[in-house]
Amino acid sequence: MTDQEFRSGFVSIVGRPNVGKSTLVNQLVGRKVSIVSSRPQTTRTQVRGVRTTDRTQIVLLDTPGIHKPRTLLGERTNSRAVATLDEVDVVCFLVDATEPIGRGDRFVADLVAQVRTPTVLVVNKVDRAGPQQVLEHLSVASAELGELAAFVPLSARTGEGVEALVGELEARMPVGPHYYPDGTVSDQPEGVLAAELLREKLLAATHDELPHSIMVTAEEIEERTTKDGPLLAIRLVIRVERASQRGIVIGRGAALLRRAGTDARLELEALLGVRVHLDTHVRVDRDWQRRATSLDRLGL
Repeated sequence: MTDQEFRSGFVSIVGRPNVGKSTLVNQLVGRKVSIVSSRPQTTRTQVRGVRTTDRTQIVLLDTPGIHKPRTLLGERTNSRAVATLDEVDVVCFLVDATEPIGRGDRFVADLVAQVRTPTVLVVNKVDRAGPQQVLEHLSVASAELGELAAFVPLSARTGEGVEALVGELEARMPVGPHYYPDGTVSDQPEGVLAAELLREKLLAATHDELPHSIMVTAEEIEERTTKDGPLLAIRLVIRVERASQRGIVIGRGAALLRRAGTDARLELEALLGVRVHLDTHVRVDRDWQRRATSLDRLGL
C-alpha cells in the first residue's frame, strides 16, 4: 500500500456513564490508556488512544459519560463530550447489553442525531448478557435510536467482537497522514497518567465510602538521575470536598493511601518502563465541583 493510500482519522467514543467506554478504548489500543472503574463518570477529560497498523491509524477519544448534570463539573464534562461529535470522522455510540435501553441512552442518541457524523452503535458487555438480550437491544436501537451506520455487538472486557468493530472503523477512515508516530498509544503526559491511575486505585479501595468528588492532579514532575538509574518523581495532590473525606482517602495509619500509591506506582512503572516515585498529598477544596474558579484552575 502506498503512502497516499494510508488511512487515518478520529473516533469519538460516547455513551451514558458506565457503559464501558474506557475499557473499549484500552482494548482497541491494546494497553491501558484510560482508567477503568465500576463507578460512573470516571473519565473527566478526553483521553486520546492511538491504534496504528501498517494500513491505518485510528485516534480514539474516550469522552466523559453523558449524563444529567448535578454540578458545574457535570455540565462542563457533558459539553466536552458533545463538542467532539462533529469534529471526528466516526462516532461510536455504546449501550449496555445487560440493561434495557433507557432515557439516558435516548438522551445520548438525540445528541448524536444532531450531527452528520457516521455513527456505529456498539452493544457492549455481550459476555454478561444472553443472546435474546442482545437481539432486543439491536432491534430497539434500529427502531428508536436514529440513523445508524452499523451495529456491532461485542465485549470490551474480553475482546469478543472487537475485530468486527475495527473493520467498521477502518472502512470509514479517510485517506490521511500519521497523526502520531508509530509506537504511540496515547498523548497523555506522564503526570496526567499518574494522577488518573492513583484516582482509579483510590476509587477501587474506598468502594462506596467516598463520593465521586475526588480529583487528583500532578503538581510537579522531575526527572532525576540516581545511582540506580533514571527516576521520574511526581508530586500528586488529591482533592476532596470535605474534611471527613480526607480521612477516608488516607485510611487508618495512612494504610489506604500508601497501598493505592504503591499500586499506581507499580502500574505506572510497567507502562513507562522507568522507575517512579510518587509523592502524594491530600487537600480539602470545599465544593470544588461546583465552583468555576476551582474548575478553571484544574483545567476542567
